[in-house]
Amino acid sequence: MQAPERVRAWRPAVPGVAEVLHAHFTEHAYPAHTHDHWTVLLVDTGGVDYLLGRDGHRAPAGSLTILPPDVPHDGQSARVEGFDKRVVYLDERWLPLDLVARVERDPLVRTQGVRRAVADLHDALGCAGDELESESRLALVAEAIGDQLRRRDRVEHRAAPRVARLVRDRLDAALDRPPTLSDLAAELEVHPTHVVRAFAREFGVPPHQYVLGRRLDHARRLLLDGVPAAQVATETGFFDQAHLTRHFRRLLGVTPGVFARRATEPAPPSVGETGSGHVPPT
Repeated sequence: MQAPERVRAWRPAVPGVAEVLHAHFTEHAYPAHTHDHWTVLLVDTGGVDYLLGRDGHRAPAGSLTILPPDVPHDGQSARVEGFDKRVVYLDERWLPLDLVARVERDPLVRTQGVRRAVADLHDALGCAGDELESESRLALVAEAIGDQLRRRDRVEHRAAPRVARLVRDRLDAALDRPPTLSDLAAELEVHPTHVVRAFAREFGVPPHQYVLGRRLDHARRLLLDGVPAAQVATETGFFDQAHLTRHFRRLLGVTPGVFARRATEPAPPSVGETGSGHVPPT
């Protein structure tokens, strides 16, 4: 039997805290909406699937998520048993607005110590008379979140070449069935956006374009070996022959069939040569 849905909300006497909300939801789904405050979301059980702007995200059990003000988001349970969450809404005296772009790219805070500090903050916020302790804990939490978000850019910039090379190795090893960006990002513990940026900065093209170029190179070699175009499409990871043909023509200006046929034709004479091998008079 599922636990009933419940909501408890209050406004503590702590400067810069607009609201605290603790809730358990099973069937309730939030429609797209915005807040004029920062949302610091701690998911204790279950998980929440949501859109932030146009990008889909998941906040799993035990996670800490930061949602910026004035950016649309929705939310629904990721599991049939629902989820428990604790939220504190903060104004910009605690988290400045220059962090919004960093949060939009990746709203999940992965540092366990910060998650524990937010849980301790909620314990203090629930005790009337402990406002000074709450404000003290909030100051440390806000500083830690801000440091994490700013450090993320510095770490990503330094790690970009290594990330790009590791991604290239993974793509080269599975060109016919490449891993998803989400899988690569999870493996390397970075955001999918960072995978694309780092790869493009290092190699000049995004990952999907790199994979396409390598597949087409492989297709050309197979066609020159006499492999039929339909088989080439399968062996090089294209959905079907039409998919191969569309990209092949875009790159080389001819279809795979024409490319293969012309490869078997005799080479034309060099400029300045005749059939007899003599250079004609000028």
